[in-house]
Amino acid sequence: MFQKVQDPTWIARLEEMAKRGEEVAAEMNRPEVASNGALMVKLAQEHGQLEKLLKPFREYRRVTDQLNESTEIIEDCDSDDDLKELAAAELPELEQRREALLTELQGKLVTGDEASISSVILEIRAGTGGDEAALFAAELLEMYKAYAFRKGFKVEILSISPSDLGGIKEAILNITGDEVYLNLRFEAGGHRVQRVPQTESQGRIHTSAATVAVLPEPREVEIDINWDKDVIEHVSRAGGPGGQNVNKVSSAIKLEHTETGITVSMRDEKSQHKNRAKARRIMMSRLFEHYKSRQERELAAERKDMVGSGDRSERIRTYNFPQNRCTHHRVNMDIFDLEGILAGERLDEFHSALRDRDLKMRLENL
Repeated sequence: MFQKVQDPTWIARLEEMAKRGEEVAAEMNRPEVASNGALMVKLAQEHGQLEKLLKPFREYRRVTDQLNESTEIIEDCDSDDDLKELAAAELPELEQRREALLTELQGKLVTGDEASISSVILEIRAGTGGDEAALFAAELLEMYKAYAFRKGFKVEILSISPSDLGGIKEAILNITGDEVYLNLRFEAGGHRVQRVPQTESQGRIHTSAATVAVLPEPREVEIDINWDKDVIEHVSRAGGPGGQNVNKVSSAIKLEHTETGITVSMRDEKSQHKNRAKARRIMMSRLFEHYKSRQERELAAERKDMVGSGDRSERIRTYNFPQNRCTHHRVNMDIFDLEGILAGERLDEFHSALRDRDLKMRLENL
């Protein structure tokens, strides 16, 4: 008896996203939403991110349906022999295509949040090694500018601190573009160079270092409060001066945000409605500051974890000039083409191996 191809259990998450995609599209078509510019932008961004997953998901559904149809024809005793032969010939290609789409969807599913990041702050700092480290940092800057150009990203140098011999002590860049964080996240860490410096008179090989941090640019903090579910409201009599009405009517308001514990009390107005409105404005402001400060602390901690101390021994990649070799230590991979690496032409070869490693680790933790 014919049995359909079974979907992996995680496909259910994509089904939910597909439903959300339909909801967002329907929302965008409503006249009252279309006239709300801010809401339309927000929905369009969500729809665009969902489509990156749903486009290959729809293709997966189409290929799976074709695979089931072909298998059913082959197993149907009443099917025409020529039709069975044609279906059998299509089967290997359909199975291969389905497996490729499953792999692609797995990757997109576990990196969905990172894929939505279209702006990063990339920081390069010279580490141990004095002038030679500063010269190496300048080469890394040119490497990332060239790589960004090849990928179609936009680069803005936010600040740069030059050294005496033409190197840089520090450079901070803003790089923007579609999936820019996915393309640059593996560059974070310590970079080590081994070569004979320009200032070395006896031809000795020196080891110097630079650090790179790749940080998602913080978006404006959005405060979305469900006043009925997220906030506990206490109502009481205001008390104090102000006449009989103040003491008899429950006009004072105290709001408590359950997640953060932030509280706001307001009793200035005789009207409960006005006190509530004022209290909510203050609550929004305090929550904005709270989440913004937390975001900045998390970024500072992430930067510290990425770059380490800048010591020669802390490295993710070594650029060995005497051997024309670049080694990425996280995947034990060598590329014997420093010119191509520093021109930004071969970084994607490292990134491909790193993405495979990262995907494997994430899927094991699902």
